[in-house]
Amino acid sequence: MRVEIWSDIACPWCYIGKARFEKGLKAFAHSDQVEVVHRSFELDPDRPQGDTAPVIDLLAKKYGRTREEAQAMEEHVASNAHAEGLDYRTEGRDHGNTFDIHRLLHLARDRGRQDALLNLAYRANFAEERSVFDPEVLVTLAVEAGLDEAEVRAVLADGAAYADEVRADEREAAELGATGVPFFVLDRRFGVSGGQPAEVFTQALEQAWGNRAPLRTVAATPGAGEACGPDGCEVPQVNAHA
Repeated sequence: MRVEIWSDIACPWCYIGKARFEKGLKAFAHSDQVEVVHRSFELDPDRPQGDTAPVIDLLAKKYGRTREEAQAMEEHVASNAHAEGLDYRTEGRDHGNTFDIHRLLHLARDRGRQDALLNLAYRANFAEERSVFDPEVLVTLAVEAGLDEAEVRAVLADGAAYADEVRADEREAAELGATGVPFFVLDRRFGVSGGQPAEVFTQALEQAWGNRAPLRTVAATPGAGEACGPDGCEVPQVNAHA
């Protein structure tokens, strides 16, 4: 069985959803027969390369909130991350264009190091003091993942390298009806939208394993399975003064 996961490194629910999926996969009886492929989805494709902004400022502007309220939103996401055993910084992170990261993830897939690079990029973006929007940080992460430094630098220097692969992933996401991420497609039989609880992924894997019906999508439910889309990431109405 093949599981394809559309995600963006800038999406906190993709970071959390990956951990939940992996827990669900671990509980699946045929987990050793599952191939996982990560696909590209840009949440902010129109942002110029090199143009970054602090996440708290971005949230406040996008949702019309105060900085205090935006901070509370981040604290909510952090609590979900911590529940999955993930570190999460609620201050000091930035946001920018992720196209180069996606291009490197395609290189990493060709070299059998995609999951390793994705894990390092998520950790750098959400848990560490390293900006994934800095090309030198990207080089360091790619080398840590086991890629050749010269090859990584060559890909970053050539804006066309793996660009077609990124765009193809994004077109396919649109054809499948994905409007936000994370979006999981299980053997082209079932789609799971959002960072659902681990048991939902286990159930979907079991259904996809024994079902040959056309693609069906398990939608996110209120309070679970949050996702990120072009208009931002789903957040509850948080009272910053509570």
